Amino acid sequence: MNRQTLKRVLAFLLAAVMILGLLPMLVSAEETEGVTIKLHYHRPDGNYTDWSVWFWNYGQEGTDIPFAEENGEMVATFPVDSGVTSVGFIVKLPGWAAKDVAEDQFIDVGPYLSGTVHVYVESGIKGYKLVLGDDIVSGIKIRDSLYRENVGVRVAMTGAIDPNTLSVTGPQGEVVFASRTDDGNNTYTLVPETPLDLYADYTLHYMGESFNIKMPDIFSTNAFEAEFTYEGDDLGALWTPEKTTFRVWAPTATAVKVNLYTTGHPEANDMFSQVEMTADVNGTWVASVEGDLNGVYYTYQVDVDGKTNIACDPYARTTGVNGHRAMVIDLASTNPEGWEQDTDPHAGKNITDLVIYELHVRDLSVDENSGIVNKGKFLGLIESGTVSPDGMPTGLDHIKNLGITHIHLLPSYDYGSVDESKLDQPQFNWGYDPVNYNVPEGSYATDPYNGEVRVKEFKQMVKGLHDNGISVIMDVVYNHVYSGTDFCFNKIVPLYFSRVSEIGTFSNGSGCGNDTASERSMVRKYIVDSVKYWADEYHIDGFRFDLVGLIDTETINAVIEEVHKTHPNVIFYGEGWTMSTKLTKDGYTMTTQANSRETPEFAFFSDTLRDALKGGVFNTAEKGFVSGEGAYVGNISKCFLGAPGWCENPTQTVNYASCHDNHTLFDRIVMVTSDATRDEQIRMNNLAAAVVLTSQGVPFIHAGEEMLRSKPLPEGGFDHNSYNNTDEVNNLKWADLSGAEYQRVYAYYQGLIAFRQAHPGLRMTTAAEVNQYITKTEELDYGALAFHIAAGANGEESDLFLVFNPKKTEISVTLPAGEWTAFIQGDKAGTAPLATLSGTVTVEPISTLVLVRTGEAQDPEINVGESEENSVGIIGGADGPTAIFVTGNWGGLVSTVLLIAAAVCFAIAIFMFLKKRRK
Repeated sequence: MNRQTLKRVLAFLLAAVMILGLLPMLVSAEETEGVTIKLHYHRPDGNYTDWSVWFWNYGQEGTDIPFAEENGEMVATFPVDSGVTSVGFIVKLPGWAAKDVAEDQFIDVGPYLSGTVHVYVESGIKGYKLVLGDDIVSGIKIRDSLYRENVGVRVAMTGAIDPNTLSVTGPQGEVVFASRTDDGNNTYTLVPETPLDLYADYTLHYMGESFNIKMPDIFSTNAFEAEFTYEGDDLGALWTPEKTTFRVWAPTATAVKVNLYTTGHPEANDMFSQVEMTADVNGTWVASVEGDLNGVYYTYQVDVDGKTNIACDPYARTTGVNGHRAMVIDLASTNPEGWEQDTDPHAGKNITDLVIYELHVRDLSVDENSGIVNKGKFLGLIESGTVSPDGMPTGLDHIKNLGITHIHLLPSYDYGSVDESKLDQPQFNWGYDPVNYNVPEGSYATDPYNGEVRVKEFKQMVKGLHDNGISVIMDVVYNHVYSGTDFCFNKIVPLYFSRVSEIGTFSNGSGCGNDTASERSMVRKYIVDSVKYWADEYHIDGFRFDLVGLIDTETINAVIEEVHKTHPNVIFYGEGWTMSTKLTKDGYTMTTQANSRETPEFAFFSDTLRDALKGGVFNTAEKGFVSGEGAYVGNISKCFLGAPGWCENPTQTVNYASCHDNHTLFDRIVMVTSDATRDEQIRMNNLAAAVVLTSQGVPFIHAGEEMLRSKPLPEGGFDHNSYNNTDEVNNLKWADLSGAEYQRVYAYYQGLIAFRQAHPGLRMTTAAEVNQYITKTEELDYGALAFHIAAGANGEESDLFLVFNPKKTEISVTLPAGEWTAFIQGDKAGTAPLATLSGTVTVEPISTLVLVRTGEAQDPEINVGESEENSVGIIGGADGPTAIFVTGNWGGLVSTVLLIAAAVCFAIAIFMFLKKRRK
């Protein structure tokens, strides 16, 4: 081979190899097989039974992937959808019985066009090691694209590009843009010469890759809401003796009728009239029917999207059996005697003055030893004088004697998981599956077929509790419904009430199949109207919002503002967990713990305290403060001060050790302390109660906690999620109260509540006051805590001193100067003196000591502990890094440089080889 030929060969090879090296930058997503994640999971115990991985493409619904053995490792394989740049994962057990790591974790696949990404996860350790497969192809791709009115097409890329390389096609062909701007951070805005059609489909193109542009949801546009937001207060069926007026919001319907029936049974062929409705203002339809329709059932017949749907009225006041048909009702006729004078017995108190008792309507009465006649009914809650076979007070008297101020009732509106027509068969559910938000649940009424009965009996229940000094809180579930497609609102205005990820696909942050689009004006109005209706019509004193982190702060503040106009004492709290959901509009924040400043009159459950007391709920083998885990003293200390780290004032933290979710407090203690005696386990239960009931904030007790409630399963173990289990698992076991140890625990809870209510220093309302009056005692035995509350706190007349000893041995504590009287000591608590102490005192193992001293107010300094910062770990081995990888926008560049370098080396090697051959 001559020199000229050799040069041509080398030039060709070098060019070819360099083109191959640059290919990852040019290849289109359509020409590759996409990215595949292989998650390698290791457990030290080697037990992989039932473990799986919940994967989801960010912003979409998830899927459960089981592990399979590959080369001796347990691996879950997940193919990433085209265009996705982030994938979330959770390693879990079936039914979410446990998570390996509590937090959602995410894998950035933005830099990769195709190939395998290996993710190595160690059980119980947050984070992972990422190793790229040999087949990985890197490059720039489209991360996201959406169109916004008056803005343009917004494009996010995984790296920097020339915006002129982007193009868009639609129904009329290629879109012409008036301008293209680089907004920085690999984002670009393309402004079309003519606004895009909001109802059409458009596609973004880049280097052979195609991406469907997300168009604004027409229901969430400013134009739609300006035209179709109805602000009137007459939606539903408004009855008078002379006529009934019907008004329904159905802006997309082409025709609407009212069907009238003689019964509320959905299978009865008894429609006697059909009335045409007339289109009216803001998308509403109206009709009036002359005569007295009290007791007549009705549905709406709606022609929409080319179909005819039959739906219950979203604003139904009551319904027939199973909530399929609404009923016209004279609400005034359902009021019990004295209803006009009925009021909240705790009106005027601060939220920190309350003691909340969480109860399922059915759990209270269905046990054979309850002595209650109306078992499982609203009326069963207000039967007095009931006793167990051994004469122990049960039901209402038990709760009243305990001293709580508020009953929190698990969902009591009309829900879907119990068939009201088959109440002779065993059925149970907590009720977190709404069907009709403004209607009492029929299975709790003595007659579910007659819509009037459930309304009357719910009101009788509320008044009966009020008459016994107990306020009523409703557990409300506005974040999702029983069935997104079957929910009456969505049948009348398809897909309006729920958030939708793709057409016909509901967002599922709730884990219940659909998320409520509270950010839409008529959904917000519906929630506000519904809560106000319960406060107005049923005299409800408080609302607990399920998964309120899925509802926007504007809606929650609107609810509170509207209700407080006429009911200033109503309280609001809920589950402020941060959850992933697909909002239909920009610019909204969600009602989470982290955003507590934005909803100052809304309180949140403190999982910080819950997990610190008994161990994390997603790791059921973990101990907590009461079972001897000293590492939790920092969180216990913060929570005692009403400052868990995510809110400023104690009025926003609801302190609890257990609720209906997860294991009961005593079951969890038994599970993690097999080495402890029964007496020690009871002491742990009481220690948890003492922390909850003496901490700054709002105390909350799960029903039966005061009698060591347990949910044993027939096959062994304890039920952590008894939402649809049997009565035998869920009910309160009244015969237990005959045992001496149960009576002592009950008396201890009684005493704690009485002591809290006698001492305003335990019920402060501002962080400033807490900081002024509470001093944390230092230099105690590791794991123990003590606090001094000075006189003057919230009007407190005496100094208080509290010691929490979770250790299995006695500890010694030196008291501040003077004489102190013990009111909580050992297994006793109350407002009666137990002992007089001074100097250095001994605190019993696993117990609380609370003392009172009368004297002048102190001026202490407070030590609330240091804040925790996020930390970053580096994965490596003894001999250096176990893997080298580059994240972010540099990934594609580095890969390209390495390939070019390899190409050059390869070309030089060929040159040297041929040169040697020539010689």
